[in-house]
Amino acid sequence: MAIETIIIGLLSAFFIFASSIKIFGWQKTIFETQRDMFIKYGLNRTIMAVVGFVELFGAIAIWFQGSLIGSLGALAIVATSAGAIFFHLIFDTWKDGIAAMITVTLSACVAWIGKDPIVQFLGISHLF
Repeated sequence: MAIETIIIGLLSAFFIFASSIKIFGWQKTIFETQRDMFIKYGLNRTIMAVVGFVELFGAIAIWFQGSLIGSLGALAIVATSAGAIFFHLIFDTWKDGIAAMITVTLSACVAWIGKDPIVQFLGISHLF
């Protein structure tokens, strides 16, 4: 349980930081770099903000492990990290996707550990 709390804390801190830049643009250098990447990927500022809000939701929601919202938060981070990996592999180099590879792995572990609410919600407990 302690390792899960550490992982959740790290993911939460990272994604609160990353999402706040995507939403508010408060750190100019990182914001401009990320905005330029989104534009290179064919995405606009609105999509960048939406990604930021999904990341912020995930960063807050993962603290509610054992509930549906906690599971959805972990899955939100899995989704944004997987999307980042996809775009980095297509438009950049694999090295640019290393942070996303780490966050997708950690958030997938949190999602798996907290899968019970999703399994119950979907009514597929017989599969697990």
